[in-house]
Order: sequence, then structure tokens, then C-alpha cells
Amino acid sequence: MLIGILQTGQSPDVLREEAGDYPEMFAHLLADHGLTFRTYLVEEMAFPENVHECEGWLITGSRHGAYEDHPFIAPLEDFIRKAIAEAVPLVGICFGHQIIAKALGGTVERYSGGWAVGPQDYDFGGTKLTLNAWHRDQVTQIPEGATVVGCNEFCENAALVYGDRAFTVQAHPEFEDDFIEGLLRTRGPGVVPDPLMDNARARLGQHNSSAAIADQIADFFKHPRP
Repeated sequence: MLIGILQTGQSPDVLREEAGDYPEMFAHLLADHGLTFRTYLVEEMAFPENVHECEGWLITGSRHGAYEDHPFIAPLEDFIRKAIAEAVPLVGICFGHQIIAKALGGTVERYSGGWAVGPQDYDFGGTKLTLNAWHRDQVTQIPEGATVVGCNEFCENAALVYGDRAFTVQAHPEFEDDFIEGLLRTRGPGVVPDPLMDNARARLGQHNSSAAIADQIADFFKHPRP
């Protein structure tokens, strides 16, 4: 199954040589699931010709806010709505989670409660999953037709499904602990409060549920659709 990766940002220059860029991280996360990938750098306006160019679409994270005014935002929202209308499955991660919600009528905001960084525990239908996160923005109001399937006290809309059309997650299952450590070292100081970074470092190396989310993503893509 061919999945188009709609790349809306790039990993930091200082970490990219060692950790790779976001498409490589997703290819690693979803390895051995029978998926192949094609990348479109939509941040630089390199869009697919139509929503059927691939069999499914994955929207990456980004340093940008979904509510900001960038040239790629409006055409990406149009693409999302077309994919939803034509039943081409969408998966969104972090910024992808947010821009899908916004494109479909939800609200994304800079969260007043601050940052979530490093390993976070989420309730997925009564199952605790631990995933790495790096965000301050959140979906604060979900669109009509969305159902919350993952949450915690800090992020009540941490994972959403839109029937069989889209599955989105606020956390970063593609971020391994070494990459989080690199973000804490290079992007955190002076931006993320020290106690949050200390707590994140203390949990690195413990159990992580990224493989469970990878299974859910692959199953969602492969789910039979009319």
C-alpha cells in the first residue's frame, strides 16, 4: 500500500544527520507493515496532483502553528477536505492532528496550560499507552464527526478518529528517546520550563508504546473501505 507523506516541517538541522528527517522516522516506525512511502514537501508547496495519487496520506509534525498564515496551510486544508470527501484515509501526527481538525471545523490554540514534552501517559479506551510528545498547541474543540479515542488530563483531545476517514494523534510515536533528548538539549532551554525537561529526562528509556500506535496506524490504513 502506497502512503504519501505530506511533510509540513523538517527536523532540526543539528539533529537531522544523526536522527534523520520526519519521513525517515515514519518509515522506521511503520516498517514491516507492508507499506511503502512517497514524500511530498508541502511546506515548500510540493503538493500531490490529486488525492488519489497515493492510497493513503500521513501528515507530519511541524514547527508551524496550524492557525498561522503560511502559503501551504490553505491548500493543505483543501487537500484534507477532498481526501475526506473521497474516502482516501488520512493519518495526522501532532501538527497533522491539529491541521486535520482545523480543516474540518475544529479549533487549534496555543494551550494556556503550557508544554507537554517527553514521555506522556494516555488513556486509549481503558488501555494506558506511553508516547513521546513535544507540543504546546492543542486541539481545544473537536470538529463535528470526530470521536476522542485517546486523552489525558493535560490533553483531552489527544487522539481522534473520523469514522474510517482519518485517525490522528497529538503525540509523536515516531520520535525515539534519543531524538527527544536532542530536542531537550537544543530546543528546550529557555523555552520549555526546566522542571518539565527534568521530568522528561527522568522517564526516557522506560517503556514506550510507539509500536502499539504503529499497529493502529497500519490497521487504519489497511481497513477495507467501499
